Amino acid sequence: MRILLVEDDPALSSSLKQGLLQMGFSVELSQDGAEADAILAVRNFDLIVLDLGLPNMSGMEILKRFRKRGATTPVLILTARDNLQDKVSGLKAGADDYVLKPFDFEELEARLQALLRRTQSERSGFIDAGNLRLDKSSREAFHHNQPLSLSSREVDVLELLMSRYGRVVSKDQISEHLTGMDEEIGQNAVEVYVHRLRKKLEPLGISVRTLRGLGYLLEKSDG
Repeated sequence: MRILLVEDDPALSSSLKQGLLQMGFSVELSQDGAEADAILAVRNFDLIVLDLGLPNMSGMEILKRFRKRGATTPVLILTARDNLQDKVSGLKAGADDYVLKPFDFEELEARLQALLRRTQSERSGFIDAGNLRLDKSSREAFHHNQPLSLSSREVDVLELLMSRYGRVVSKDQISEHLTGMDEEIGQNAVEVYVHRLRKKLEPLGISVRTLRGLGYLLEKSDG
């Protein structure tokens, strides 16, 4: 497994690289934003650990450019910005997860392993998100291996939300995902489908949270 670590703090980058090597990763380190962007334009990795505050190009800009090129590699953001809007902005830009500084390496390791499991399950024809699993071939959804009763449109919406678990999905993205199948789907219809799906997931402790003006976020319910 190859990982790109983008972190400009010398002490932190050194300790992180050592820890990632001990996890069994082949690690390439970049301490400059523009350099990291250039690397990602021509080389492939299994995971990316990306700091936001970098010289010459911010981590957020790197992420936006990376996703604009169509890359789907999981990206975990490292940030000292303990602010909901910053977190949401990172997730909306295409991050798969984030860890707040300072952090324990054990937490980072657990997050990275979870991203790897999710990626591997998608490649095998399944999407896993928390206790949910979606079989992409049969289009069946399960919670703790128990089948869920969902309409075809609800499965479509759930598939998109699960594939971006923990990331914000906009109404436009859902509409585009559904429209590609047949007729044009408006935002009012999207709200209806999300509402129906939410009612079925809430009793299971799973939330489809609405972030006003941004979209929807699939996550484990606080309750």
